[in-house]
Amino acid sequence: MDAEATRLIGTALAIGLGAIGPGIGIGIIGGKAVEAMGRNPEAEGIIRNTMILAIALAESLAILALVIALIIRFV
Repeated sequence: MDAEATRLIGTALAIGLGAIGPGIGIGIIGGKAVEAMGRNPEAEGIIRNTMILAIALAESLAILALVIALIIRFV
């Protein structure tokens, strides 16, 4: 196996595995937020703001995985 093939496999694994975790996490965050809003509609604003912050933090991990995959691929 030459270096270019190893690089391509590393790139695919980095973005593939790096996107699975945040995707699952965002789904759990959204589901729990909807459940919380259903149980306590008066706190919708606070729950929504907290949900958006948590989704942004989870998505930053996927962006980091993308950056690492691009570094593996092109450097």
